[in-house]
Amino acid sequence: MFDIDAIKRPADAKEFHPEGATVPFYEYKIGEGRVIEFDTSECGPPEPMVNAMIALNYVNKDTAALMINHKKPMGLLDKIGDEYNIETAKTDDGKVKLLFTYKEGASEQADLNDASCAG
Repeated sequence: MFDIDAIKRPADAKEFHPEGATVPFYEYKIGEGRVIEFDTSECGPPEPMVNAMIALNYVNKDTAALMINHKKPMGLLDKIGDEYNIETAKTDDGKVKLLFTYKEGASEQADLNDASCAG
């Protein structure tokens, strides 16, 4: 349903600010699906982890989370990598995009309350 390389935030994306988030989040439709996007590329630990855990609460069969970060967040991937399908790609400016999508039977098991980060 989602192609990480084809996802581009449209101009009419709805900005919102979930409780606890430290960066703006954006919501928009891609075909029949929905994307929740956030950019933590200018943030230091633990902000990428905190915002990712918030975004993952939105992921379901029809909704993906797109994270833009300055590097691959290994602590996050170690923590939730088994519970979500995760695609990565480089942006034109050298950042990393991560697309988190629902994994049947596994995403429901993710502990999204633990946003601690080892750095």
